[in-house]
Amino acid sequence: MNVTSLSPADDDEMRVLELVRTGRQRIRAELAKTIVGQSEAVEQLLISLFAGGHCLITGAPGLAKTLLVKSIAQVFHLKFQRIQFTPDLMPADITGTEILEQDESGRRQVVFVKGPIFTNVLLADEINRTPPKTQAALLEAMQEHQVTAAGTRYVLEEPFFVLATQNPIEMEGTYPLPEAQLDRFMFNVVINYLPEDDEVAVVARTTSARPESIEALFTGVDIQQIHALVRQVPVAEDVVRFAVRLAAASRPNQPGSPDFINDWVSWGAGLRAAQYLVLGGKARALLSGRSNVTWDDIRALAAPVLRHRILINYRAEAAGQTVENIISRLLETVKTS
Repeated sequence: MNVTSLSPADDDEMRVLELVRTGRQRIRAELAKTIVGQSEAVEQLLISLFAGGHCLITGAPGLAKTLLVKSIAQVFHLKFQRIQFTPDLMPADITGTEILEQDESGRRQVVFVKGPIFTNVLLADEINRTPPKTQAALLEAMQEHQVTAAGTRYVLEEPFFVLATQNPIEMEGTYPLPEAQLDRFMFNVVINYLPEDDEVAVVARTTSARPESIEALFTGVDIQQIHALVRQVPVAEDVVRFAVRLAAASRPNQPGSPDFINDWVSWGAGLRAAQYLVLGGKARALLSGRSNVTWDDIRALAAPVLRHRILINYRAEAAGQTVENIISRLLETVKTS
């Protein structure tokens, strides 16, 4: 079945649907002007943006995490702001602050000066380097798409995405994100080192001419319409049940939990994991030109959805087990029917 069977309501939605259908290759072509390789990470970021979710990006320094986020913002013609998280960063540095301003007549009034969070794409660079008080300044914005300052509610402009990076190597002087905040990220996207040929291409490109400028393919309005189209993609009950069972099987000491989960996991994924598996599956299907979600869509997104929601214990570490290994075993254990 073709994606056009979704029967959009008007010509404008039909145009956006055609953009999505042809956009995957065009987006990759534009990103290729600045980004080499990392196809899996790019796909996961696109799925999260089309589904309206936030992303945590994990990778060693120098792997172009910041450049990737900035390039994606340019492709989608969205306002972009970057915050470098540091130990002395305060919540007001993110959300904004009130100042006393005097007009030409000499009258003084309190004015709220909006912070960098008032944007479309917010890059929270090295989010684990700032204390929990400042990390928490993002919670309301990520969940409610609003900021409350001095008792006044300020609604953020749509669409709004938080793409946060963290360095998994250096743990000294960092503040690990609490589970409640980790759960608000749709995906944890891992960026690894490039193969040798790709690294050669990067070095050759970055030491010669300046990269080509990226052409904007979408607008903010297009993205909002894509969000609506994603939610229209049908999904069979069996596929939803598979997503729910997959998330539930990661919880230790529950009826039907696998033995390896009870032995190695201290905390499993909650309900939001199943929601993001299905929503991400819908976006993946739409990007692939399909109008229905398959079990393969759920399996493909299991790692980015679950890797930051499953906490392993010391027994797992002693046995040499990682979260990735546990997710792989879950996919082997949980059946589709």
